Amino acid sequence: MKIKILKNEERELELEVLDEDHTLGNLIEKILLEDPSVTFAGYKIPHPLRRSVMLTIRTDGSKKPSEALIEAAMKAAKLSEEFKEAFNSAVEEYVKRK
Repeated sequence: MKIKILKNEERELELEVLDEDHTLGNLIEKILLEDPSVTFAGYKIPHPLRRSVMLTIRTDGSKKPSEALIEAAMKAAKLSEEFKEAFNSAVEEYVKRK
C-alpha cells in the first residue's frame, strides 16, 4: 500500500491510497464520521480503471485530520480483530455441532 499526501493543512487532509478500492474508502469514511471532531469525511475513486482511493478529511480544529485518520485506522484494526475472533468462535461452534 502506498499513500500520497495531496494536501495537509491544519483542518484538512487529502490523500490518495494506491492499490485500494471502495472497501478501504468506505470503512475509513464511516469510522471517521463517528468522530465528533470530524466535520467532513469522504472518499472517491478517481477512475474505475485506476486502483486508488482519494480520501478527504476535515476537522473542527480540536484535532488534526491526521490524528483523526490514525485513530480511525486503529479502530478499523480493532474491529477487524474482533471480527476475526468472533468468526473463529463461530467456526469452532459449528464444528462441535457436526
